[in-house]
Amino acid sequence: MSEGRNVRPALIESISALTLATHDMARAVRFYEALGFALRYGGPMAPFTSFSAGNACLNLTTEGSDRDWSWWGRVIFHVADVDALHRQAIAAGLQPQDAPRDATWGERFFHVTDPDGHELSFATPLDPRRT
Repeated sequence: MSEGRNVRPALIESISALTLATHDMARAVRFYEALGFALRYGGPMAPFTSFSAGNACLNLTTEGSDRDWSWWGRVIFHVADVDALHRQAIAAGLQPQDAPRDATWGERFFHVTDPDGHELSFATPLDPRRT
């Protein structure tokens, strides 16, 4: 920021993409397809894969087994019907941490961890006007 000037910070308008690392692309692709993410680019044998996530992308990049990571945070996706997605995840053999529940901040949500340890949260606003 320039000294002596009143400079307004740029406003962030949206997320274009989020990229997560995986050790096994085929396993990761199966996981994200089971949750309903639509494949845009790449696939099970590709070193880089991209899925549609609303107006953004969820990307996966293959990292060698020499790369290790620990808990990094959580990505949150808004969905039309969190209970339906939870049922879909269970039917696909995935193991969400808990059943969907209402939160004090105005969303109904559940968490699931992908095969590489990335925590995902899926939520539906309790009041649709709050999106």
